[in-house]
Amino acid sequence: MSTTPSPRSVVHGRARKTVALWFVLGLQAICALFFIADVVTDFAGLEYVLGGVDHHNFELVVVLALVLGMAFIAHEIRKVLSRQKRLEVQIGAASGAFMELLEQHFDVWSLTPAERDVALLVIKGLSIAEIAALRSSKEGTVKAQCNAIYAKAGVKGRHQLLSYFVEELMGERLIDA
Repeated sequence: MSTTPSPRSVVHGRARKTVALWFVLGLQAICALFFIADVVTDFAGLEYVLGGVDHHNFELVVVLALVLGMAFIAHEIRKVLSRQKRLEVQIGAASGAFMELLEQHFDVWSLTPAERDVALLVIKGLSIAEIAALRSSKEGTVKAQCNAIYAKAGVKGRHQLLSYFVEELMGERLIDA
């Protein structure tokens, strides 16, 4: 039996949580309006507006609603921050894994240090002119290095080079280079 929740149950759970958060926000807004009205009536000397309602008991209910809402929201904030931390760790691991993948291929292709630098910049999407400016070299030199990289990698150009790594990350080859 699978312990991973289905996409449908995840979406349903998020929808319920969203409704609960909006409900708590609405409840807190009503409580805030009550206290604003209470302060206005107190300053205006209109305490009798609430009529026969036991004013202090009603304030106690409103305060309890606010405290429960704050506790719920604090719990949700803690969960969101925990999830964010886990995602940052996962992104860091994926980034490190991608760099390891690049380095492994660069080793197999026997790229020189200069070719490795150029290959990384090509994969990042920089143009020949931008790479030349960053490396303080001529565009012709960068073009020659790119051609050497493509030949060693067995691809026809920058798009196939990038596609090669995207396919590696996806787990299957889509084209034969």
